[in-house]
Amino acid sequence: MNNVCPRVWSVRYNHSHDQLVLTASSDSRLILSNMVSISSEPFGHLVDDEELSEGEDNHHEDKSKEPLKDSVVSTYEEHEDSVYAAEWSSADPWLFASLSYDGRLVINRVPRALKYRILL
Repeated sequence: MNNVCPRVWSVRYNHSHDQLVLTASSDSRLILSNMVSISSEPFGHLVDDEELSEGEDNHHEDKSKEPLKDSVVSTYEEHEDSVYAAEWSSADPWLFASLSYDGRLVINRVPRALKYRILL
């Protein structure tokens, strides 16, 4: 049995929301991951010193919202050949494109549910 491990040809992080990472590989897949542990905004938003001092007296009681964790958000299998390039849009931080060896260009968006979890 010959198990061939796919090669990753491209890794791109989102410049507006750096926890979002795209990987393009030789197995015809594009994978969108949410890597909160390496993000510059580990809690979903930036917290400055003023917010921390004000937050001591005014605790947020919203315990129903669990923090985001590192995970694969979505696997896109719309290509029929190796995916050699993935890139985030410079105009829309929720839009990305991938290009495979056979010339197929596919454009996708970050799933709406994840977008709102990141923003809210």
